Amino acid sequence: MTQVVALLGHPVAQSLSPRMHNAAFAVRGLDWTYVALDVLPERLEDGVRGLEALGFAGANVTAPHKVEVARIVGSDLPSVNTLVAGGAAYSTDTAILELVTKCHKPAIIGDGGAAAAFRHALPAARVFSRKSEWPPDVSGADVVINATPVRDDVLVELEAGQILIDLPYPRTATADAAARAGATVYDGLDVLVAQGAQSFELWTGVPAPVEVMRRALGLGA
Repeated sequence: MTQVVALLGHPVAQSLSPRMHNAAFAVRGLDWTYVALDVLPERLEDGVRGLEALGFAGANVTAPHKVEVARIVGSDLPSVNTLVAGGAAYSTDTAILELVTKCHKPAIIGDGGAAAAFRHALPAARVFSRKSEWPPDVSGADVVINATPVRDDVLVELEAGQILIDLPYPRTATADAAARAGATVYDGLDVLVAQGAQSFELWTGVPAPVEVMRRALGLGA
């Protein structure tokens, strides 16, 4: 019997997660499939409850639902992006931090669900958002997380020695500017693979084929 995993978000048509996860399931020989479901905010609770009723093996959650899903499932986390059959809830948004060699003075830009996950993981981080402190000043930061949806404007200018974790994809103007300046950049596709690999292992109990997932997104291994 095919196991089904869903992506809950609004909108989801642009998501590359189905391509990435279905490639991973195939190479591991798993009879699993990943589908993207566009769920309106007013139908979110019905959608989450319906996953169990329909026998889904799990789900990812993307914008704008991560904070609300944490509330719906009663999680202690401020933001949830991964659900596993049986009721377990996780955030794998911050998995990219495992690749970062230093993170003593982090700065987070944004105030959505992904930003909440990074704030939870990095409680000492300085946080910038249009609702509080703006524009961002990241001159003293060693790691900067751009957790906004902004793609076309350069939000901050980094320099060599700094690290940018840039969540949106396709690649943003902020990431391009940081790379030109000599900063280390983990762009939105790197972040997608890291969180996706962790989600894959939570659902299946099988090691994620990271190289295959990267190639499915057009990245080198």
